Amino acid sequence: MAAPTLSSVSPSQGPSSGGATVTLTGTGFTGATAVRFGTNAAASFTVTGSTQIIAVTPPGTGAVNVTVTTSQGTSTQTVTYTYVTAPVLSSLAPSQGPTAGGTTVTLTGTSLSGATAVRFDATAASSFTVNSPTQITAVTPAHAAGAAPVTVTTPGGTSNAQTFSYVAVPSVTSLAPSQGPTAGGTTVTLTGTSLSGATAVRFDATAASSFTVNSPTQITAVTPAHAAGAAPVTVTTPGGTSNPDNPPAYFFYATPPSATDITPSSGVVAGGTTVILTGSGFINATAVRFDATAASSFTVNSSTQITAVTPAHAAGAAAVTVTTPGGTSNALTYVYLQAPTITSLTPSQGPASGGSVITLTGTNLTTTASVQFDGTPAAFTVLSPTQVTALPPAGAAGAVTVTVATAAGVSNGLTYTRIASPAI
Repeated sequence: MAAPTLSSVSPSQGPSSGGATVTLTGTGFTGATAVRFGTNAAASFTVTGSTQIIAVTPPGTGAVNVTVTTSQGTSTQTVTYTYVTAPVLSSLAPSQGPTAGGTTVTLTGTSLSGATAVRFDATAASSFTVNSPTQITAVTPAHAAGAAPVTVTTPGGTSNAQTFSYVAVPSVTSLAPSQGPTAGGTTVTLTGTSLSGATAVRFDATAASSFTVNSPTQITAVTPAHAAGAAPVTVTTPGGTSNPDNPPAYFFYATPPSATDITPSSGVVAGGTTVILTGSGFINATAVRFDATAASSFTVNSSTQITAVTPAHAAGAAAVTVTTPGGTSNALTYVYLQAPTITSLTPSQGPASGGSVITLTGTNLTTTASVQFDGTPAAFTVLSPTQVTALPPAGAAGAVTVTVATAAGVSNGLTYTRIASPAI
């Protein structure tokens, strides 16, 4: 009988730690007494027929020649088995991505050549490419949220694990406030889920002026400028981008209000005057102010009209503004008036037939609307804030009370005496 011949070993490479099961093919294997990998005997072997042996590799390094020995001799053919160093993973980039998968990840390490599998937990990568002995590019498969150990398998074995974190898609459930001016600058609190690690907050296609991730369920963002109308708000994290339609997450940009008229435009310092403001953009008004003082009350009648009650205020001009989510309007002027006073009448008496001019001296007389003698109106002329002239109407002889009325009220009364004409 002839010595054995060896034609192949499959697989032809395996881990340096040994323990790989290989199939040797050839002839004359019956009665084999030894199988060697280099100088090392196989850990075990089984002759399954004259042409096949199943062997378990011993530990080893590098490329070694495999031989079979029988009573007829030892095979002399060169059939190489290569010991491969086990792969080692040192990093993943990026190290997180969406649960839907599809993230391209670069795996860095050593001894990555000949990789036969890349796994995320127990799931094979959707695809992978061995770029070099130190780098593999892999596409993540879908996976539940959480940490997944990533390993590479080569003929040299399976690597240590690096962690890839699967992140759930973020969701925005509410915005507060949900409206603000087109100029931007509104601080908005976004509430939702899976907001950690946010890389962007957008109002429509425009990035927030700034944002802070407060917790996995809350982000504070500052609105950018935007045209009037509804803007979908989205948050992007390594887990993906939130859907602004489910649940709805919209911020409404409002144009600033405009004020064009206030009627009446003056009233008493004590307040309590009902005024009508006319303009545009008044819907959802949150404040009406007279200088820095809020109106005692106000009602939005329509987008173009508000009824407000004036608060108390010092005498003089006050700037009146309307504030809505769209901002604060231009200012209209409302004048607070003090009630008139009269301190003297010159002369303080005259003919009962009337017609003699008298001078009233006092304060706050500029807006005098009437001068009355015991309730009877008299013709008058305003000379200054402190002086008015009047023509007493005819009446019965005797004392009458003279008063001045302005938009701020009615003055105190002074006595004017009508003198009867002497009898002839």
